[in-house]
Amino acid sequence: MTSSEMWTREAAQGYDESDGIEFQPEVITQTVDLLHGLADGGRALELAIGTGRIAIPLLERGTPVEGIDYSPAMLERLREKVSVERLPAVEGDMATMRVDGEFALVYLVFNSISNLLTQDEQVECFRNAARHLQPMGRFVVELWVPPLRRMAPGPNAVVTSVSEHSIGFDTYDLATQACTSQGYRPGPDGSVRHGLGHFRYAWPAELDLMARLAGLELELRYADWDARPFDGDSPKHPSVWRKPAA
Repeated sequence: MTSSEMWTREAAQGYDESDGIEFQPEVITQTVDLLHGLADGGRALELAIGTGRIAIPLLERGTPVEGIDYSPAMLERLREKVSVERLPAVEGDMATMRVDGEFALVYLVFNSISNLLTQDEQVECFRNAARHLQPMGRFVVELWVPPLRRMAPGPNAVVTSVSEHSIGFDTYDLATQACTSQGYRPGPDGSVRHGLGHFRYAWPAELDLMARLAGLELELRYADWDARPFDGDSPKHPSVWRKPAA
């Protein structure tokens, strides 16, 4: 049922070369620290596992990890780093794909739930996560808060980055909650590479309602992986919902 765009082989091969803050070692360490603590010694399942940016260091930290991803190319890149015996991962739609067993932690980081372009599919993703959770297990979603206050009346775009290495901007459709993200990056030969992605943003309160529909309860919401308090000025949030005891 997925509406997600497919990550190509070219995108997968260059994914780990990003200079985004999410790829900085200290951010990865903070993310892994929090997820490892939330797993509390149990098994973890990553939805949209990608190339293993978080799953591999989480596994090395001592939390057993499995994964699901829609892109064969991203899974190929994952397999270049770690064997399927150490880190099992299957190709499939994160809104519907079921793997065996129950998990103490299911997580979905770096805005990946927004790759599902309809509200119905995002709701199904929450339900799928809940199906995988053991009683008192946790579901974690990291998502940005749309910076709509930065948009003047009339324009529909927000600049996300300007540097010697890249220029990026997002455009928003407030009626459909659709976001188109574009980036331009110069190459060493003078060429310019253009990246384009489509997403559906969701507000924290909307995610809380999705969680309730899946039988989950909000436990924690932070402004970032360093556990700073979330407030009205926070540009993103990792949120944690818990499955009640049976």
